[in-house]
Amino acid sequence: MQLDNVFGIAGTALNAQTVRMNTTASNIANANSVAGSEEEAFRAKRPLFKALMNEEMTHAGAQYVGGVKVDRIVNDPTPVRKTWEPTNPLADKDGYIYQSNVNEMTEMVDMMDASRSYQNNVEVVNTARQLMSRTLDILKS
Repeated sequence: MQLDNVFGIAGTALNAQTVRMNTTASNIANANSVAGSEEEAFRAKRPLFKALMNEEMTHAGAQYVGGVKVDRIVNDPTPVRKTWEPTNPLADKDGYIYQSNVNEMTEMVDMMDASRSYQNNVEVVNTARQLMSRTLDILKS
């Protein structure tokens, strides 16, 4: 594996973790949203990653075999919460509102995990950069 591939592979991981952190931030922002029907209620989003195992799987945005890409973003299948609150202006005819299915504790754990993964990949890039620099120093001597 060429050393420049390390930068590309780590770059795909940085992009994937950025998407993960953005979806988590969106989930947290919508955690307390309510709707008048189950269909309108906010559902947490989850990015699905896909490993780039061969050349056919790569594309311009994720062009390194061994990297990762966001395959798609799906709705969390956890049911939304139905709460009886007849005084809420969004309540349906039976007095129910529908709250998002976002669990803020789960989202915070996911945010910390994504942040750590991001930091680890930044460290990979920094280490590869240092190795390239040391190699150049050796070649200059």
